[in-house]
Amino acid sequence: MAESNAYQNALTQFDKAVAHLNLKRGIAETLRHPKRELTVNFPVKMDNGEVKLYTGYRVHHNTALGPTKGGIRYHQDVSLDEVRALAMWMTWKCSLMGLPYGGAKGGVIVDPKTLSLNELEALTRRYATEISILMNPQGDVPAPDVGTNGQIMAWIMDTYSMHNGFTLPAVVTGKPVEIGGSAGRLEATGRGVMVTARDAMQRLNMPVEGATAAVQGFGNVGSVAARTAHDMGMKVIAVTDVSGGVHNPNGLDIPALVSHLAATRSVAGFPGADSITNDELLTLKVDVLIPAALENQITSANAHKVQCKVLAEGANGPTTPEADNILNDRGIFIIPDILCNGGGVVVSYFEWVQDLQAFFWDEDEINKQLERHVTKAFAQVMLAAEKHKVDNRTAAQVLAIQRVADVTLLRGIYP
Repeated sequence: MAESNAYQNALTQFDKAVAHLNLKRGIAETLRHPKRELTVNFPVKMDNGEVKLYTGYRVHHNTALGPTKGGIRYHQDVSLDEVRALAMWMTWKCSLMGLPYGGAKGGVIVDPKTLSLNELEALTRRYATEISILMNPQGDVPAPDVGTNGQIMAWIMDTYSMHNGFTLPAVVTGKPVEIGGSAGRLEATGRGVMVTARDAMQRLNMPVEGATAAVQGFGNVGSVAARTAHDMGMKVIAVTDVSGGVHNPNGLDIPALVSHLAATRSVAGFPGADSITNDELLTLKVDVLIPAALENQITSANAHKVQCKVLAEGANGPTTPEADNILNDRGIFIIPDILCNGGGVVVSYFEWVQDLQAFFWDEDEINKQLERHVTKAFAQVMLAAEKHKVDNRTAAQVLAIQRVADVTLLRGIYP
């Protein structure tokens, strides 16, 4: 189904935004395509002595604004088209947030839960070696994404450093603080989601205290967004993850749910709550719905059943263009992914700057600067939506694409 192809969705969004810009045809065509794509096939020796072949990707979408930036995903459904889409969205996200980065993304086709720790490390170090022809602190800086974490970033940083003969912490972000990671990085994406949700609610004259929320996905982004919403006085009434979901109309005890997840590795079975499916969660009547899992969750098949007032996209590409049209027609306020979850790359940028300078900031400073970037971007998107008389996603992309196009023209076409 074309609607489920993330890259086609990214191109549809791009074309819709470009229609509101006066770009030279060649510039638009350049921005529509990735700059370079790397596919790697590499062997990994498993614990039982068997050798397995894995496929991975690294795509650079654009380098006009600076080094490419983007996560690495370990998931069994990774595809080149998915990585292309995510890389393109990263270009617009970095541009919208005012960062000196272009967009990139990487991925390996693997279910990381099926690997031992030794196998995961071996796969990571080999993949890092394969993509090191593109990766460096001045050219391409990876970060965690679905299925990867700070430990995996530490292995990538160490592998790259071993090849160079000295430690280069700035080659990845999202690392543990002990090896050059930044305070506040782990929470940054989920925190940014709630900063934009709060700004949207204020714009709609909705009280934050007592407002209801539902969160799809309880990984790094969803769990932090839920915890932040809870701390803001909102009632998080439902949460799902890959293994199930829980629902309590009176509100879930989020700190207790986080502890339950740590103990059982699932939100399912949390005491004092009923079970709920992903499909049911997406159509709950709530003030704020936060899809924080994978792309293509809200489609033409379920968009007419969505009952939230604010859709805060914690994930990348959770809403298809067809669903966008339905939701916009129904007056649902969408905070598009490149704005809503941009807090993660903002603090990744802070981490990179700190590593390059070998000078680190405290968490209060990080959070203050994160909020400044995100609230500024939110205000700019609202102004663009009014100026161009377009929906929020198109407004965000119009701003982001225009900036990249302007820089492309300023730099000129080489040679």
